[in-house]
Amino acid sequence: MITHPDSLYNRIATRRPQAAAWAVVILIAIAWILAYRSLQPLANWLAFDLIGLTPGSHLGEAVAFFLYDVPKILLLLSGIIFLVTILRSFFSPEQTRRLLGGKRLGLGNTLAAGLGVITPFCSCSAVPLFIGFVESGIPLGVTFSFLIAAPMVNEVAVVMLFGLFGWQVAALYMVMGLVIAIVAGLVIGSLKLERFVEDFVWQIHVGGAGLESERLTWVDRFARARQSTAEIVSKVWPYVVVGIAIGALIHGFVPENALAGIMGRDAWWSVPAAVALGVPMYSNAAGIIPVVHALMGKGAALGTVLAFMMSVVALSLPEMIILRRVLKPQLIGVFIGVVATGIVLVGYLFNLVV
Repeated sequence: MITHPDSLYNRIATRRPQAAAWAVVILIAIAWILAYRSLQPLANWLAFDLIGLTPGSHLGEAVAFFLYDVPKILLLLSGIIFLVTILRSFFSPEQTRRLLGGKRLGLGNTLAAGLGVITPFCSCSAVPLFIGFVESGIPLGVTFSFLIAAPMVNEVAVVMLFGLFGWQVAALYMVMGLVIAIVAGLVIGSLKLERFVEDFVWQIHVGGAGLESERLTWVDRFARARQSTAEIVSKVWPYVVVGIAIGALIHGFVPENALAGIMGRDAWWSVPAAVALGVPMYSNAAGIIPVVHALMGKGAALGTVLAFMMSVVALSLPEMIILRRVLKPQLIGVFIGVVATGIVLVGYLFNLVV
């Protein structure tokens, strides 16, 4: 069989742009990894060497936290949206809905919560995947199961809890975190609150709904991913900066002794008070575990402290500020209310059985 010269030329011409696109993406990925790995030493150098703040001081720790977390979240935001957009190009919205929507009640929530457990993201870092899920047409309640489980049930936290308090506490923490994520997602899904998602999210979804009918090349996929990333990051980045700034101030200036004084009291309101205190703060599960250990050493009750930890990692104020760009206040209020109720119940349960 003789190949026509024009056909051969077209195949070569098609492959060259794809090879060039792959080369550019690989170089960007390498630069992304190098930048991400250098964030912590760079933040410390800027805060303590260049600016001259004192390590361990309230202001120094707050500034270092801000300088580290803002670029970290923006890098994660860009990288995750880019990857999710490429992944979505291989699946139609209907296929994605069937995968995580589930034919039986709760199946999609369970799968999403399980996916959240194995993704090592803090609450703010999980927001880009949440946006990607909504854009793909996955039911809103299922996306919330992921958003809750991703920061709340963290493998590092499980290991550290196991080392500090034993396997029973670690296992109970993991099971209850999953239960909260699944049940909260089911409740939010049953309320039919899709009208409280910002319009631009649905518009992005509509713009990408027909991609499955096209025969996309890698050049097309990369171009779509770049466009989607630029569009979402341009809308969200101010909320990231404001949210992390608030989290940095709280991270640097909130005293542990005052927290322990509230959580150590044997009163019915100590668990709700701990959850209310945890919501404005911001940390990942691994970062808050040393605080949990310190509070326990000062006499705080285990259930109360774990409720505080869950509220910090699953309901942080910076996360709410970032989510405000894609969700309307009514839906954010329902989200906070449902998850906070579940966390309070877990706190009471821990205090009762441990």
